[in-house]
Amino acid sequence: MNNIKTESVQQAVRSLQKNEMILLFDAEDREGETDFVIPATSVTPDHIYKMRKDGGGLICVAIHPTAAKRLGLPYFSDVLQHSDLNGSGQILRRLVEKDGDIPYDSRSSFSLWVNHRDTFTGIGDRDRTLTISRIGTFVNDALSGNDVDLSSEFRSPGHVSLLRAASGLVDERTGQTELSVVLAQLASITPAMAICEMLDGHTGLALSKQDAIKYGRKNDLVFVEGKDVIEEFKRSLI
Repeated sequence: MNNIKTESVQQAVRSLQKNEMILLFDAEDREGETDFVIPATSVTPDHIYKMRKDGGGLICVAIHPTAAKRLGLPYFSDVLQHSDLNGSGQILRRLVEKDGDIPYDSRSSFSLWVNHRDTFTGIGDRDRTLTISRIGTFVNDALSGNDVDLSSEFRSPGHVSLLRAASGLVDERTGQTELSVVLAQLASITPAMAICEMLDGHTGLALSKQDAIKYGRKNDLVFVEGKDVIEEFKRSLI
């Protein structure tokens, strides 16, 4: 961490290493969204409650591409593209995003939706905590070279969305998925990160950057920008 120069990234890395939640803003010219971010292996029911209460977006787990490949996680768009269930393949393939469908991106990072097999409905704070934390453990095992079988503990469909980071990380895509995984790498922690967008109940849009910064100050949470994360990550590769 000593080679990290940007103060906000240093603070974010220290917080993540202490299993603390941070706020991560992507970019004004992208989604313009701030996400709650915390290591998946550190998630507690209180974190889930805060994300759904003060965030309001989807609670997902961003996963490093190498781990995603070893776990056998596909992009969901590829599942649809290659589906021919009951002869409905053509209909399902028409659902797959096309160039220009997403104004800020070329491809979604969505993979599968899962529940841990020991959950009840899967949606409760404790249920999602179990699912997310165990996904973090599986990612760690996968990257450690251990044999992993998602079906041994998880079922799909479920209530936790898994996100597969692009193989080139921020050189290929600069979404919250890749940015949070890059932060994990800078912090030398398991690159499986629970994330959730912060929404504005008054405007019906993403919470503004200014309001997210104010929220962070009020709640003692580090706020970091994607451009600084990208700069530090590229510097770490030199």
